[in-house]
Amino acid sequence: MPVSGPRGAGEYARVLAIANEVARRWPDSGIHFVVSSAAPYANSVPFPATLVPASPTYHSREVAETIARFRPTLTIFDNAGRTEQLRSALRAGSRIVYVSSRLRQRRKAFRLRWMRMLDEHWVAYPEFVAGPPGPVEGAKLRWMGRPTLRYLDALLPPVDVERARRTLAQFGLRAGEYVLVVPGGGTAHRGAENAPAIVADAAARIASHGRPTLLVGIADPGVAAPLLQSCGPLPVGPFSDLLRNAGLVVSNGGDTMLQALACGRACIAVPIAGDQQHRIDRCAQKGVVVRAPLDAEAMERHAVGLLEDDALRDGLAARLAASGITDGMTTVMAAIERLHSG
Repeated sequence: MPVSGPRGAGEYARVLAIANEVARRWPDSGIHFVVSSAAPYANSVPFPATLVPASPTYHSREVAETIARFRPTLTIFDNAGRTEQLRSALRAGSRIVYVSSRLRQRRKAFRLRWMRMLDEHWVAYPEFVAGPPGPVEGAKLRWMGRPTLRYLDALLPPVDVERARRTLAQFGLRAGEYVLVVPGGGTAHRGAENAPAIVADAAARIASHGRPTLLVGIADPGVAAPLLQSCGPLPVGPFSDLLRNAGLVVSNGGDTMLQALACGRACIAVPIAGDQQHRIDRCAQKGVVVRAPLDAEAMERHAVGLLEDDALRDGLAARLAASGITDGMTTVMAAIERLHSG
């Protein structure tokens, strides 16, 4: 159950990556989603799904009915959920994981009545971004002895060499020789309504410097350049192929940024939602991303500068290699297996 609505898709992308890997490892698993019917991906969820009018948090009756009918052995709430919904999962005999990526949701997960119900609490960013447990959080964890707290840097599907070959061939790209531009979400965010158009303009500007550039998430960007291609949202697997093989990634400051870093890619990060500036700043302070404002000319300048400066790029790569940012999917799968066998 990811928080979901008309804007943003980070939570959905995260739980979809988990669901895909569960289905790959354990083909007999039953998987069910609960998402908002207003979400842009509502009608394309590749698993059975219950659609509710808004984010699942606001529809406890429908959530409870779905849980009672499906009787899951594990329920994952990603930034969504209410106390009565967690209780519904407990009544069904489910183990419970809560994923938080914002301070407000993290505080909810550290309420004592929630800690008594949660088996695991996954913080969806590296510890240096999200912050370690504070004194009160640490005291609660020691006193309660639960839930297990994990930090997930990023989640990616496993490498698939043949799929990657097909993905690159689809767009006529060569590994390490293209710029991947990802505005994120597929919809404009409040306060940054022009972000998709601005990022598309930046992509065209970058391509005009002779750099093959692929803009993902905007099928019709309204701009053109000889080496610019664009496409709508991609499935998790092909998108990860493009991330892993890009020479440079220009992204939003959400999950895509961390995925790019986990792939070891040079990344320019631009805030397109209110909660992204902090994450970008923490990564920039660690020296693993180049931050840029939501301005097409500035994004162009930073991208071209990074592409043409070997020393700058090498320094970024060295700091990224030393940062310890990794793909957390192995950790997640081990935790899920433990929860099912415990």
